[in-house]
Amino acid sequence: MTARAADRARYDRATAHLDAPLAIVDLDAFDANADDLVRRAAGKPVRVASKSVRCRALLERVLSRDGFQGIMSFTLAESLWLARSGFEDVLLAYPSADRSGFAELAADPKLAGAVTVMIDDVAHLDLIDAARDGGREEVRVCLELDTALKLLGGRVRVGARRSPLHSPAQLAELARAVARRPGFRLVGIMAYEGHVAGVGDSVAGRPLRSRAVRLMQAAARRELAERRAAVVRAVRAVAPDLEFVNGGGTGSVQHTAAEEAVTEIAAGSGLYVPRLFDNYTSFTGRPAALFAQPVVRRPGVGVVTVLGGGYPASGAAGPDRLPVPYLPEGLKYDPQEGPGEVQTPLLGSPADDLLIGDKVWFRHAKAGELCERFDSLRLIEGDAVTATVPTYRGEGQTFL
Repeated sequence: MTARAADRARYDRATAHLDAPLAIVDLDAFDANADDLVRRAAGKPVRVASKSVRCRALLERVLSRDGFQGIMSFTLAESLWLARSGFEDVLLAYPSADRSGFAELAADPKLAGAVTVMIDDVAHLDLIDAARDGGREEVRVCLELDTALKLLGGRVRVGARRSPLHSPAQLAELARAVARRPGFRLVGIMAYEGHVAGVGDSVAGRPLRSRAVRLMQAAARRELAERRAAVVRAVRAVAPDLEFVNGGGTGSVQHTAAEEAVTEIAAGSGLYVPRLFDNYTSFTGRPAALFAQPVVRRPGVGVVTVLGGGYPASGAAGPDRLPVPYLPEGLKYDPQEGPGEVQTPLLGSPADDLLIGDKVWFRHAKAGELCERFDSLRLIEGDAVTATVPTYRGEGQTFL
């Protein structure tokens, strides 16, 4: 029996009493992935990206482990909810225009002490000040550095379009604007190199593309390490008490941790290890989060149909954004239908061994987005469900 077949047998036994659709997290795999992130971070704390987890119980579990410290959140409303729930160090990774949220933040000393917000423009400070509604608490802010690799005089750009702040001088100028503005305190710098951390460099069947990605990423790492160090020096000249410099992501943990200027690493997808993280030379994780759909039809030889499963991930639309049938091994989509809203035909010889009511296990393309489809996660240890915990959705929280 292969390791994947053994996992399927465990999951089927653990959930035999449960009807699909359902979602699980294999805690043995989750914990092993957490240990691997800590190992790769080489002594620097890992800040957990909540958008890749979207379950308070699992955030609490990973933050109780040595080597993890703090949360990187994705909306201001989520940040405030987490802070009210007892999380004491929440870094909002994206700028916000949530005026009511800023009013709440500026009025509550507990929230203001726990949450750090992201800015990359003086206009963000103006918006926060206009939203205070009498709140006088000091707002903690972090500056975001644009990590994109620019070539040919800027005519070629590799990397996500995030912050407009690219040079040390630009970040230092905004740091001075924060220092001059009453009611704000600059505490950190963040730089997410998504073109390194979030792009696989070993794509099966595409050796030339994989080599090109590795060459690009090596150049990007060198350029960013030099520029990030210069940015940190420039900003520390304005704000010597800077508390943290955050960088990285699941696919670049060890490379970013090696930079002296970086004080902490961000990671989250590496806990669940969705399918987009299969194509890396820098690490190998264990799939920990899966969902099951029930077989509801047997249309013919080599075909079964499961209920639903059309859960595409965000990003540029393409086959890599689709979930994949994972267990039993050997199933694939009908190219005429793909994963459907309420019907998903699956082709392959394993279909002939599946009966009505059997489960087919899938992996989502991305990590936390799976939790937007389910209100609970069944936590599996060995071959038993040991707990059922709510996702954000299960707690009535749908932030995006």
